Amino acid sequence: MKKSKFSDSQIISILKQGENGVSVPDFCREHGISNATFYNWRSKYGGMDVSLMKEMKALKLENSRLKKMYAEERLKAEIMQEIVEKKL
Repeated sequence: MKKSKFSDSQIISILKQGENGVSVPDFCREHGISNATFYNWRSKYGGMDVSLMKEMKALKLENSRLKKMYAEERLKAEIMQEIVEKKL
């Protein structure tokens, strides 16, 4: 996954500054981001503070780790089921 050049706190501060009523294209040009990036950030992180953002990222990492563990265990169970069926 591509690493953002902006930290969590920078993203939150940019979003808070964007709420002041400045036109989005001018605001994005000032901060060196595209309009799409601003709208994606706003939909993803709007209304959050830095601690909530860090917590959300930690939960996403844990969720992906758990999904991987589940997939591995499911694969093991299917292999064991095939072995049992071949023996019968």
